[in-house]
Amino acid sequence: MDNLLILNQNNTKSDSTKLILLTKVYRQYMKMRNFEKVDEYVDETIQLAQKLNLRRYSFNAYYRRGLFNHGFNKYQKAEENYFNAIKEATAWKNLNQVAGCYLSLGALYMEIPDYAKSLEMNQKALDLYQKYGDEGNVADCFTNIAEVYQDLHQQAKALDYLKKALKVYLKEGEKSRGTAVVHLSMGLAYFGASKEEQAKMEIPPNQRLTIALDYFNKSLKGAELIEDDGIVAESIKSIGDVYAEMGDKNLALKSYQKAIQISKTADNKINYSESLYALGDFYKKQKDYDNAVVLLANSIKVAEENKFFDNQKNSAYALSEAYEELGDFDRSLAYYKQYVEIKDQIFNQEKEKEITRQQMRIDFGVKERDYLFRQKITDGELQRQFLLAKQQQQQLKLRKQELAISDRDNDLQRINYLTKKHELENAKKLQKSDSISAQLQSIISNKKISTQEQQIKFDWKVKIFLTVGITLVLLTAVIIFFNQRKTTRLNKIINKQKRELEQLSRVKDRIFSVVSHDMRTPVNSLISFIQMLEEGNIEQDKLNRYAASLKNNLTYTSTMMENLLNWAASQMQGFNPYLEELNVQETTTEVINTLKQHALQKNISVNNHIEEGTFCKADSNMLSLVLRNLISNAIKFTPNEGSVTINAVTVNDELHINVSDTGVGMSPAQISHFNKPGYLGSGVSTLGTNKEKGTGLGLLLCRTFISLMDGEISVNADYKSGSQFVISLKQNKG
Repeated sequence: MDNLLILNQNNTKSDSTKLILLTKVYRQYMKMRNFEKVDEYVDETIQLAQKLNLRRYSFNAYYRRGLFNHGFNKYQKAEENYFNAIKEATAWKNLNQVAGCYLSLGALYMEIPDYAKSLEMNQKALDLYQKYGDEGNVADCFTNIAEVYQDLHQQAKALDYLKKALKVYLKEGEKSRGTAVVHLSMGLAYFGASKEEQAKMEIPPNQRLTIALDYFNKSLKGAELIEDDGIVAESIKSIGDVYAEMGDKNLALKSYQKAIQISKTADNKINYSESLYALGDFYKKQKDYDNAVVLLANSIKVAEENKFFDNQKNSAYALSEAYEELGDFDRSLAYYKQYVEIKDQIFNQEKEKEITRQQMRIDFGVKERDYLFRQKITDGELQRQFLLAKQQQQQLKLRKQELAISDRDNDLQRINYLTKKHELENAKKLQKSDSISAQLQSIISNKKISTQEQQIKFDWKVKIFLTVGITLVLLTAVIIFFNQRKTTRLNKIINKQKRELEQLSRVKDRIFSVVSHDMRTPVNSLISFIQMLEEGNIEQDKLNRYAASLKNNLTYTSTMMENLLNWAASQMQGFNPYLEELNVQETTTEVINTLKQHALQKNISVNNHIEEGTFCKADSNMLSLVLRNLISNAIKFTPNEGSVTINAVTVNDELHINVSDTGVGMSPAQISHFNKPGYLGSGVSTLGTNKEKGTGLGLLLCRTFISLMDGEISVNADYKSGSQFVISLKQNKG
């Protein structure tokens, strides 16, 4: 900017070079959003361009200032500059630029919105482009006109213009942005068509969604070819809307999730906010309120940051409904208040636009007539007479205003005079009736005193009645409130117990499945092995292999039986922990020794890093069973050559025992499920890295026994190189 200003100052010639410098200066000020300097240098450019009769520069100055003000919603100033640009382009005899101005005016009137003016401007642009055979801009005009009709909910008319635009765009092939945009708009026309509009479109009601889906897919295909992520995201979201209305929940969900991902990656804020709202509203309709509030909160956040008022309003309303269903009435009320505030903001904006629209309608007619009249005036004398008549008319108008002010002053003087006269007459009458008034005044005073005493008694009775009534209402409200709270608490307890019973039922079914299948296999194998021994016709090598296989099966069965019995005992409240000061290092070493053979089979190192003399309050048998299940699981889900590490740290008055491995780890969903307070097991068993089997009860036993010992167990969600279970147990003080 500094360099440009220096160059402009040094160039004192009034020539085309000066115009180029001035143009660069005001364009730079436009980038800096300095409205005052923009006006200063645009006006200087226009004056010099008109002096040199270089209309191209004056046209560009007017047009760019129009676009600049248009971008900041300064509609009247933008309109004024567009019309001045039309004058310059007409004088320059460049009707193509005139058409471009009309196209911009069409967009401006669309934003206010003044649909009639928008259609008029687009039609003027269309006529000029058709005259010069500019097919590309003709198609743009068709598309803009269609957009106006879509805003007016006249989908059939919009569709007619979109078909005209599509014919032009298809000449460029499918790899055209115009083709993708028109296909998207046609899909929206069919999707948003009322029954009346569908009849005009001559389509059966049951085909509306199918046709809309077809056009959205065409738009998606074209947008992917030109790599336009904005149209891609909008097309996919629209496809999700169709699937949602069709009732295909899975495809709708996938479409919304994909639209969110693409718009977020492309940093397209409006599509991102709308896609978040669409998925959040979808979850709300499916009664998945937890997911709904997360997505809707993100949607309203993006909308607030970028001032997308309509999306703020929709998201706030949906959040209010979701929190109401969740029973969080404070947030529900807060979001509803926000919804009302945003509606008021939108209403105030519309009022401002309405004022602007009315003013621009008046100005438009004046400017249009003035413009056409000026086009016909070529004689200098006629121009001078027109200006003189205009000046005289202005003077006459001023004179009338002066006379009106003078008349108003006279009226005020007359009113003051008559008022004073009226007051004097009243004073005379009052003097004559003083004696009569004194007597009347005494009577009136006595009546007033009596009336006031009666009113005081009545008011006192009313106050007592209202006080009693309000007290009864408040007492009733308090009783109802506490009853509702009690009912809500009972409902929550019942729902929690229902979920626990359902989960326990699934665990019970799993136990029956294990007992009926997994126990039958090793027993049958043992019977078969004994029969082979009785027959005595088995070779030593086979005998060794069968014995090893049978040993593994029986070991698994033994572990399974131990877990089943322990779990059953805990559920029947047969386990009462004996809490004592327990040496954790020794207990862990004993457990590791029992699992050493299992670890050696996979060449996994099990490391006990718990320091000697580490104690906590626990039941020896229960802690051993918990450690055995956790270390056994770690070995099970750790590949060959891996490692399992056990360590302990003291935090405040608690001992945290960490069982970590370098295995396959757990998914975020599994971690979240285990860390929930009401965890009752998964009900299924997962095979280990070497296809090792399990019962699916190990982690449930761990949770049950740690709870009995007044401790806690959780999975570290931030641990990335495998899994890490954390056991928290109390330590004795002192």
